[in-house]
Amino acid sequence: MTMRFYMTPGSCSTGIHLLLEELELVFEVYLVDLMKGENRTPEYLALNPKGTVPTLVTDSGRILTDFMSIAWWLGRAFSRSRLMPLELTSELKALEVMNYAVNVVHGQGYTRVFTPQIYLPAGGDAEPIIQQGKQMVSTGLAWLERCLGQSEYLLEQFSIVDGALFYVEFWADRIGLPLPQACAAHYQRMLQRPAVRRVLLEEGYSSLYR
Repeated sequence: MTMRFYMTPGSCSTGIHLLLEELELVFEVYLVDLMKGENRTPEYLALNPKGTVPTLVTDSGRILTDFMSIAWWLGRAFSRSRLMPLELTSELKALEVMNYAVNVVHGQGYTRVFTPQIYLPAGGDAEPIIQQGKQMVSTGLAWLERCLGQSEYLLEQFSIVDGALFYVEFWADRIGLPLPQACAAHYQRMLQRPAVRRVLLEEGYSSLYR
């Protein structure tokens, strides 16, 4: 059975997309248009009742429906790639950093920037919520910069965690939010990886390479 990957270009699923490409796996891509509500169709909700992206149906038929579980599975299932740390201390760091990027920087900060209406009463002013979100993202990126330090990647080499860090950096770039120095260097380094280049070109972001 071929893996099936449900994703939205430019979303957090881009981070999983680049991990799949790094592993050179065979998978089918199914685009989910969030603006058109395709994540709320009965067919998609039967697959992922949360109505979120990404979703990955593995080659054994297992359905994974969030960034961290998909990234963790990819690292474990394809351990020869060394996308998952083998040493316990590094494994715990990977969990901590990826959880912070996905659940705090994205889940608390960017949701206020991109979907301020969910934090507002009807007719409320969205701008203070957006600005609060940007401040939360900036604070989060500053913490991630400290985790990076002088390293090229968050762990000793490229790993599943860099997929999470990349998409929160990518979003900052798209909305014009300055990246801390270490994050900016990491982002540029990621943009030069062949798998990342392929993913961004496939997802319609060729302007990043002009």
